[in-house]
Amino acid sequence: MPRLIACLIAVLVSVSLTRGATAADVRVMISAGFFAVYHELGPAFERSTGHKLLTTRGPSVGDSPEAIPARLARGEAADVVIMDGVGVDLLDQRDLSRPGSRVPLAESFIGMVVRAGQPKPDISTMDALRKTLLAAQSVACSDSSSGTYLATVGFKKLGIADELASKTRRVRGPPSGEPVAAVVARGEAELGFQQVAELIHVPGVDFVGTVPPELQPPTLFVGALPKNSGQPEAATALLQFLSSAEAAAVITKAGLKPLASR
Repeated sequence: MPRLIACLIAVLVSVSLTRGATAADVRVMISAGFFAVYHELGPAFERSTGHKLLTTRGPSVGDSPEAIPARLARGEAADVVIMDGVGVDLLDQRDLSRPGSRVPLAESFIGMVVRAGQPKPDISTMDALRKTLLAAQSVACSDSSSGTYLATVGFKKLGIADELASKTRRVRGPPSGEPVAAVVARGEAELGFQQVAELIHVPGVDFVGTVPPELQPPTLFVGALPKNSGQPEAATALLQFLSSAEAAAVITKAGLKPLASR
């Protein structure tokens, strides 16, 4: 890991020198799926550039007042957002993001957990997942992108949306809420679905696996600049840093898939 940090610092020095940017306060809005990567690498960015990261957390989509699109729509300030691509699509549609500023960071997948020590049901195929869901007493999923996708598309693809409606709980995430896995760990839901990066580091659950490829939406975590970003150079430097090849090991450890070097 020290060698990795040294390589990342070299990337940051290069970015800082080429941009000649002075130290700035960079206001970051970020959703939970990429937060572990950001939390680990952010201090190296601050040390090497002199910039200070001021962080606000919220879901990528959903009806929570903490959701990033809702925050920006009511005028909260941000220099850069890091969230899933569906959320950035919403920002684009609402004219809240700067055109051409999107930077892909990592690919993400929906997975499932059960309470620690419980049998791990088969979800390896569409039929197996269907049977597992029908047999379950209760199901939890996020009230952000992954849960919205499952409720509106995924469960319909399985042909069991009506059967699941009465036993599915939508869970509000951080900052005021919690990961889906925490609900499963307490025994309040038998099965829990969310982005893998938001499941695997929560104590009290066992990771079962990802849902079948036919049910996976194409999910990217991306960075983008809000339309009224006040620190575009520093924000762009942060996104270059987080998307660099040297960050791949941290991205993988967090439960995400690094993108091919661009």
